[in-house]
Amino acid sequence: MKPVIALVGRPNVGKSTLFNRLIGERLAIVDDTPGTTRDRLVSEAEWNGRAFHVVDTGGIDPTHGGKTPLSVGSADFIREIREQAVMAVRDADYVLFVVDGETGVTAPDREVAEILRRNQKKVGEEFLPPIFLVANKCETLERRNEAMQFYELGLGDPYPISAIHGTDTGDLLDDLVAAFPTDDEAEEDDSVKIAIVGKPNAGKSSLLNKLVGEERVIVSPIAGTTRDAIDTPMEFDGAKITLIDTAGIRRRGKIEKGVEQYSVLRAFKAIERADVVLLMIDAVEGISTQDAHIAGFVLEASKSVVVLVNKWDAVEKDTYTMNAFTDRIREELNFMAYVPLLFISAKNGQRVDQVLPMALRVQEERLVRLSTSQINKVLQNAQDEHPAPSHAGRSLKMYYGTQVRSDPPTFMIYCNDPKLAHFTYRRFIENRIREEYSFLGTPIRLVLKGRKE
Repeated sequence: MKPVIALVGRPNVGKSTLFNRLIGERLAIVDDTPGTTRDRLVSEAEWNGRAFHVVDTGGIDPTHGGKTPLSVGSADFIREIREQAVMAVRDADYVLFVVDGETGVTAPDREVAEILRRNQKKVGEEFLPPIFLVANKCETLERRNEAMQFYELGLGDPYPISAIHGTDTGDLLDDLVAAFPTDDEAEEDDSVKIAIVGKPNAGKSSLLNKLVGEERVIVSPIAGTTRDAIDTPMEFDGAKITLIDTAGIRRRGKIEKGVEQYSVLRAFKAIERADVVLLMIDAVEGISTQDAHIAGFVLEASKSVVVLVNKWDAVEKDTYTMNAFTDRIREELNFMAYVPLLFISAKNGQRVDQVLPMALRVQEERLVRLSTSQINKVLQNAQDEHPAPSHAGRSLKMYYGTQVRSDPPTFMIYCNDPKLAHFTYRRFIENRIREEYSFLGTPIRLVLKGRKE
């Protein structure tokens, strides 16, 4: 599981600029107006071969409900600072506390520092999560020297950087990734981890309660009741399972600041941890673009999926309703044609008994390995049946292939030039591999590598 790094600090200290610097893309809006980042942004970054997630918290909104600006000493301002900082410490693996080297130490900085220290947990001789104090906007030698004033915050050595120019961000990242646990330090857990994700109020908590047979989590018709990712260990047919219930994922523009934006972060972390993801769709509302967005994130994480159409009992049906629903879902999730669908009611238990058997079957198929002879037979037949279209007088030629890993199934195909492989032909090859073995609910990775004839 990739570590999660949260950027925390008051408005206009340059968190979004640092976010863009870390991930190498301009995903976050950068503006001199305090509070420009209105919602959570999560993206993946890499340094020295170590991948991690970065979340830009957006700072504290300087306006209260779009009305008058909040005073830095007001109760609302302090409350928002406290909420943001507490959530970051609780849910992130590492915290980058960003301060402004131009303005120096401020009262809100002291407030955030106190909250961060107070909410750290001491494990042995260490405090978790580790907090890195980042003094931004230190473009000059004079500013870098003045950054020493941040020692008074009691969070160790400040890292004077310039996010906009990239000055000394490498030193910060060197120390950050050096603190990551090694693979050997990761906990051994041989259970099948199944995450339940979906929009708010799709019925995730109701499903978990039905699966474990007791009221483990709060069930409420109010959207957004579940704030945490809750792990529930259990056994099913002799298999060890960890069920992970998560907060609902809203559209980015619908995500409220504070508690809910960190609930979304927990859902993303749960997907990263999972072997199989149960994507719940509200049958009453029908599939939405947000459902497709969540499915896209699951696909990017290369996780296996079972789509659960919940509240099926509340839908007026005739002979063709299920087929019509299936067709629409297949159309909206056309990038996941391999995903199985179950129509359930978590409320009354309809077909809930099929959920775990299907999830375990999907996990089994995720771990299957095909022989090299099987793969090469598929590639040869595919080329005989449908040669790759030519480009600038050249055509793709695949020489041989092999499965280099499972979890997820990954196939290395040696060819004359990977650039000649159009995505439609890659999809064609993937479909031919699935005809040999379905890999139900599981994405397939095709890696094309050039080789001289």
